[in-house]
Amino acid sequence: MSTLLTEATTPVNSEAEQKARFYMHLSLPSSRAAHAATPIPSPIPIPIPIPILLGSRFLIWKQDPSVTDPGIRLTFIPTLVLDGPQDSRVTTNLAATTPVHASTNRDFIFTPGTPEFDCAHSFAIVRETLTMYQRIRGGAPLPWAWNTGGNIDPISVFPRAGVTPNAFYSRADKALKFFFFTPSGASLPVFTCRSLDIVAHETGHSVLDGLKPGWLGGANPPQTGGLHESFGDLTAIFLALSQLDQVESALAQTKANLHDKNFLASLAEQFGVALGFPQGLRNADNDLKLSQVGNEVHAISQVFTGGIYDVLADIFAFEKNRQSATKDPARVLLEVASQLCSVLVDALIAAPATGATYADVVNQMLNISNTRGEPVIYRTFLRNRFTLREVVVSPTPLNAMLEGRINLNDPGFVEGKDLLKLDAHRHPSDKAPQDRSDCCGTMQRLEYLIDDQAKLQAGGSASHDDLLSSQTAELRRAFK
Repeated sequence: MSTLLTEATTPVNSEAEQKARFYMHLSLPSSRAAHAATPIPSPIPIPIPIPILLGSRFLIWKQDPSVTDPGIRLTFIPTLVLDGPQDSRVTTNLAATTPVHASTNRDFIFTPGTPEFDCAHSFAIVRETLTMYQRIRGGAPLPWAWNTGGNIDPISVFPRAGVTPNAFYSRADKALKFFFFTPSGASLPVFTCRSLDIVAHETGHSVLDGLKPGWLGGANPPQTGGLHESFGDLTAIFLALSQLDQVESALAQTKANLHDKNFLASLAEQFGVALGFPQGLRNADNDLKLSQVGNEVHAISQVFTGGIYDVLADIFAFEKNRQSATKDPARVLLEVASQLCSVLVDALIAAPATGATYADVVNQMLNISNTRGEPVIYRTFLRNRFTLREVVVSPTPLNAMLEGRINLNDPGFVEGKDLLKLDAHRHPSDKAPQDRSDCCGTMQRLEYLIDDQAKLQAGGSASHDDLLSSQTAELRRAFK
């Protein structure tokens, strides 16, 4: 059985180690000795039912090792987790380490920097991400892309899959793989599995692939690929905003101004610094427009991510003002984020099976918001933000927004009419091929380059024969 605290393979800061030792004691059985004067309780004629206690505690980085606040903390997975760690949907794989064994209290609390910690941390983030989306969808299980025709295979998580500065989701391998590397000039490696943002991002790819299996194909237009990358980044943001301690920390740092610098908007900070980006790999709080990004998928994804982040900040500002006398701002942000995430997921599901554009999703969000009876001002925020980013075209000028005259005291505020369908803003890159050169490992996988959309939508992926089909056809013609 793995020990709870073992020597770390990479150094960690003293504060994190002290927290780990403190949390370790919570996972041990009580060692209190019986006191001689303790009275014997009177018999109770009717037995009290003993509930079946499920769930395990995990010690995780709430962001990554470079983000000291919120730093390292316990999280609780309220379902049965077996040694591995594993359950019916997620397994963990690390040679010479797994299965990692829980403590006698069924907790997975290990020293940061050890292989056991990396296994437990990675499992917990993947499990929390899947659970978040299932709750948003009413609690029903969400399928992985291969869960068709009675297949119930789980996804396998590889915390230390090899040495390279990347991570990816593979449909063919039914796996999430996280790598590590030593940056130039550094003495210590960076492990991508220790970043909540990176693990959640790649899990986001796998969740969306189960919902829209036709979207990963390379034959789709750039915006379809951008939706996949954006969903990964937004998954990291929404996961953080589903946890009250992270919400409270972000609001305390920013005084409830989501456009102030914060760890929510900055994605994969440690990884970004290692690659030369001091503010993180990407920043959701950006002002990018479609005319500024072309057809490179990671760049174009930031337009959609930034638009959703702006809408989140707008709705939060409105609701914080409206509910200031009855709710703490942290509770308001927790609820606003869950509501917006739900609208987004339903809109993605309702969008076309292939070739989806940003305008397709925005229009679906407008209709879903209206059907749910949300305040008109929510849709005003959506129309305005994605008009500014050149995703849709507004039939009326956005004078009130540009002049700072939006009335946050009026739930029915609208510029022009409360339109539920807007024309797409046209750009030369709309029909260009996807440029995936700067994407994460997922989008660069050869298995998604298949042109057979029917095979993709059925949960398949490109085989070696598919990838070599044009070459073999040419050889057959040459060797007649």
